[in-house]
Amino acid sequence: MEKNCTTVVWFRRDLRIEDNPALAAAAKNGVVLPVFIWCPEEEGQYYPGRVSRWWLKQSLIHLQHSLKSLGAELVFIKAESTLSALLDCISAVGATKLVYNHLYDPISLVRDHAIKQKLVELGISVQSYNGELLLEPWEVYDDNNRAFTTFDAYWGKCVNMQREPVSHLPPWRLAPPGGLAESAPIEALGLENESEKSSNALLGRGWSPGWQNANKAFSEFLEHNLQSYSTESPLIGGAHSTSLLSPYLHFGELSIRKVYQSLLMKQIVWKNEQNTVGESSAALFLRSIGLREYSRYICFNFPFTHERPLLGALRFFPWDFDQARFKAWRQGRTGYPLVDAGMRELWATGWIHNRIRIIVSCFFVKFLRLPWQWGMKYFWDTLLDADLECDILGWQYISGSLPDGHQLERMDSPQIQGFKFDPEGEYVRQWLPELARVPTEWIHHPWDAPLTVVKSAGVDLGVNYPNPIIDIDLAKERLAEAIAVMHMRNEADGTDCEVVFDNSETTPDLSASEVVVVVENVPCPASSSRDQRVPSMKISENNIITEKRKRPKLGDGGNNNNDNIGSEVSRVDDDVASTAESSSSKKRMTDSRNYFSVPQNYPSISEDEKYRFCESSEVNYKWCEAIANEDTSNKNGATTLKISEEQIIIGDDNSSLNM
Repeated sequence: MEKNCTTVVWFRRDLRIEDNPALAAAAKNGVVLPVFIWCPEEEGQYYPGRVSRWWLKQSLIHLQHSLKSLGAELVFIKAESTLSALLDCISAVGATKLVYNHLYDPISLVRDHAIKQKLVELGISVQSYNGELLLEPWEVYDDNNRAFTTFDAYWGKCVNMQREPVSHLPPWRLAPPGGLAESAPIEALGLENESEKSSNALLGRGWSPGWQNANKAFSEFLEHNLQSYSTESPLIGGAHSTSLLSPYLHFGELSIRKVYQSLLMKQIVWKNEQNTVGESSAALFLRSIGLREYSRYICFNFPFTHERPLLGALRFFPWDFDQARFKAWRQGRTGYPLVDAGMRELWATGWIHNRIRIIVSCFFVKFLRLPWQWGMKYFWDTLLDADLECDILGWQYISGSLPDGHQLERMDSPQIQGFKFDPEGEYVRQWLPELARVPTEWIHHPWDAPLTVVKSAGVDLGVNYPNPIIDIDLAKERLAEAIAVMHMRNEADGTDCEVVFDNSETTPDLSASEVVVVVENVPCPASSSRDQRVPSMKISENNIITEKRKRPKLGDGGNNNNDNIGSEVSRVDDDVASTAESSSSKKRMTDSRNYFSVPQNYPSISEDEKYRFCESSEVNYKWCEAIANEDTSNKNGATTLKISEEQIIIGDDNSSLNM
């Protein structure tokens, strides 16, 4: 271990002092320069939405004060290149080492690996640590050294693995460097503009970002609300139906190891006390932690999942690219009260309960048949706890894109869901004031109410509240037809099964092969067993990963020209993908072993291109321009439509992650 060296600590989504392995290692080695670099160009299409940026800004201010009290100033830098900014910092203070904690989304994986390679070439020592997960994604594989593709198998392996409890104590003091690195005021980062400040001020009334506030919130939940979590969490209006910890976990203000160990201790205590409700609540919350881990695991081992389904057959699904329906869903104007209430709450607050996330996303994918990538991107743009990995897992689960996900043909009626989770209609009345006087009997299906009842409630369907955007029976019929078309096209393509593989244009023939994830660790002078690894894909013979699904028969509902059931869907994944990688770069193959590549560049996205999902797409998405031109200065709502930690939208009642 190097002693008395100057180390740059690169903060990202690990904004805490406690149990921060990179900071702890730097403090032991000598002089410390903490740095946060904001590089919008490298965020590309995943530039955070307004409410997420507000949280980041407040958390950075909190961290800045904490580091200053320990003796070190947090340096803020706005740059066009993270690598250049790091090199400037290293040069300014004469640093010999860079440390940081791992990230697992595709863009960060590529960026971090490229930065490390360049710095090592220049003779700078680089060390990275696990400050985000209980287990690294490359530490958990099946008996054949393959990545798991179902949650239960993955989490079962995790909980049975032997591991030592690890915690890094916060440093008592940090020694600042002798040189000066130029730091910008936090306002210069541009995380919040003047037009957003009035709306953002409202967020401060309900939320308190920062790692110390995160610990307070967790302690409050652990001591007072965890015990009733299993009974309260299904209630969308319950006072303690969620822990509200997801933003803290996303920004790394709360240590996941601390959360996990505390929950285990509570579970043991309640088991000894024969407190079955408390024990069940702890188990449910631990499962939520597992789902969060699994989201990172899937993104690391299958880096294409931010834009393409994990199951290959889904690439033939005939999505309905209906811009008007997409707009109605965003604005809470679908005519289904529970869906509309959820979408209006999201716009107004940047937050919705996990159950509502499930309901609105299921409606989006299965009733409207809009591409899940659109919904995922909108969640990213508007959620306070927007988290790319969790959102990927959630939307893929809902759309049937995972081997253990929702059956694509499963449709849950918003009306029935309303009476189940909002039986008195209080939630709907809160967010849909135009329905406030509708009797509870009709609150979740006002279109069925007698005309006299509707009129006496002040509701004029089609005028001050919309009629249903689509009839439930018709939606079921059209979904069944779409699934049948998908299967026919899949069979015509030569694969009568659902295969887990990279669904890019250049994917090799997998009729007699499978994709096995191989974790490569590029050797360098600074490498160690703790360092970040990089996934690649390997083609091997035999043992195709398959998942048979029940296939509905093609209905007799006639031709639905408006729904594009019979339209061609070639290149459909490219058309709907929110990718940071161009088609031309995908065609630059290396050898057959490493045919898959994650994005290699970070393009700058102009305002009118923010919602164009594929740079190279031949489809001109007018809805993208429409969103960009919409008035996004709602006083209480999210501004840019640009997804949520623990927000994972797992569909079963016992599989939620909205902590």
